[in-house]
Amino acid sequence: MRTIWGEQLRDNSILPEYPRPQLKRNSFLNLNGPWQFYMGPADEKPDRLPETILVPFSPESELSGILRKKRSGDILCYRRSFTLPEGFLRGRLLLHFGAVDLVATVFVNGRECGTHRGGYWPFSYDITDLIREKNVIEVNVEDDGAEANLDARGKQSDTPGGIWYTAQSGIWQTVWLESVPEQYISGLRVTPLFDKEAALIEVQTNVPGKCLIHLDGMIYAAAAGTAVHVPVENMRPWSPADPYLYRFSVTFGEDRVESYFGMRKCSMEKDERGVPKLFLNNRPLFHNGLLDQGYWPDGLYTAPAEAAMVCDIQTMKALGFNMLRKHIKIEPLRWYYLCDTMGMLVWQDMVSGGGPYKAGVVTVPVAGILPHRIDNGYKAFGRKSEGSRLRYYEELEETVKLLYNCPSIVMWVPFNEGWGQFDALEAVERIRALDSTRTIDHASGWHDQGGGDVFSRHVYFRKFRYKRDRGGRAAVLSEFGGYACGIEGHRWSKKDFGYKMFSGEKELTAGIVKLYDREIRPAKARGLSAAVYTQVSDVEEEINGLLTYDRQELKVEPDAIIAMNKRLMLED
Repeated sequence: MRTIWGEQLRDNSILPEYPRPQLKRNSFLNLNGPWQFYMGPADEKPDRLPETILVPFSPESELSGILRKKRSGDILCYRRSFTLPEGFLRGRLLLHFGAVDLVATVFVNGRECGTHRGGYWPFSYDITDLIREKNVIEVNVEDDGAEANLDARGKQSDTPGGIWYTAQSGIWQTVWLESVPEQYISGLRVTPLFDKEAALIEVQTNVPGKCLIHLDGMIYAAAAGTAVHVPVENMRPWSPADPYLYRFSVTFGEDRVESYFGMRKCSMEKDERGVPKLFLNNRPLFHNGLLDQGYWPDGLYTAPAEAAMVCDIQTMKALGFNMLRKHIKIEPLRWYYLCDTMGMLVWQDMVSGGGPYKAGVVTVPVAGILPHRIDNGYKAFGRKSEGSRLRYYEELEETVKLLYNCPSIVMWVPFNEGWGQFDALEAVERIRALDSTRTIDHASGWHDQGGGDVFSRHVYFRKFRYKRDRGGRAAVLSEFGGYACGIEGHRWSKKDFGYKMFSGEKELTAGIVKLYDREIRPAKARGLSAAVYTQVSDVEEEINGLLTYDRQELKVEPDAIIAMNKRLMLED
């Protein structure tokens, strides 16, 4: 099954956009496209790699040109040559990887650069001292499977079905080269101080020195590694209704980067009736959202084009939704940039991991049978391994640091439905230490430990009834709906999965409208702060999306959904 963007894909123009919008330079050489490839036992790897793969699509995906699952014990080997354009190198040469699943060892001209572990996070190497006139990059990847107990795996499964999806491996985000001066900017950390009409901007560099921040015609001096208080005159708040972004640049010697930030404030406060609510910019705002898995039928984890990601966000916003819950996946930074520019709130899940999940802990509660568990029972939650728990904290820190600057992200979700959950209150404290500017849903669904900013429930098989949290947190319905409707010619599988079946678009639309009008609107009137419908699109066997998996059909009547959301949001 292909999307329209997959059909139009060209080998020499695959995701050509600059991958890091908040640290953008003019120096950029995209390495996406055909690479030589081998997948098989390490001791049988030939000198000449026999296949061609389209990077950055994983070999399990159709768009990669391989469409084959990795077997246990296999390695993946990628190789491509490059020659630097004349005048490209101006000091140092950096090799960047958006994400590689799971353990990647990188070589340039036969010399090892390093090894990176973690399938969802970017990494880079300075390869200046390794390059020649003609160069070869080789990447060897090991992935011990979607059921590994140590690392985050999300919803990948070697035995996909229902809510679990095809596992992938290897390179799945953009690979690129960047030339920088000998002294260069390595990162930015921007914190909006909404109530003070200012921003804290910290510039990170590879060596100490003085930087200059250029914003709205003003220049502010900053020592590298020290946060500088930058006033924002006549502040224009960022919101879904007006996603205004402040563009700025930073110079450090000969280096220059472009970036942006949004002025917004996320908090949990009491409204005029004394009801705890989610606030944006000191005013209550109902988060009218959808679960967003980020899977594609032809690219799996990798969207076939940026236009495909735009389609998802734009379609949901046009229907009247203002939030997406990015579910158990970290997207490329371009996706968050689109949410920043288009005004879509984001709840960001941490990627789940741990050992095999027990049905009594993670599945039985969905039927309304809710045995409350304290989450220090590590074995029951699939976190018996101390190494797995320590690795989770490393991944949590990497995630918060990676996405800290994105104004669209307003909520962190460290655990979902008990999947590898442990010591959730500790996770809250760790997130607060890293980022005090966002709210936290510490245990989405069930196994609530009383922490975070929201009382978070998932309701699928029974009528939703609003409950106020005795602990004073805002009440949210963080998953519900999941109404299913299969469209002939747009199904991934002969098997269908959903929480309530409907026969066609008209019936599905009527069911959703009835659900919102009879359950969500009354709950909002009583104090509900957010509702997250399942989901944006079909995914493999799941046919409970508003869009088909190939994104070619909208399965609901748009005018009815728009009117439904207007009624819901009338008082905001």
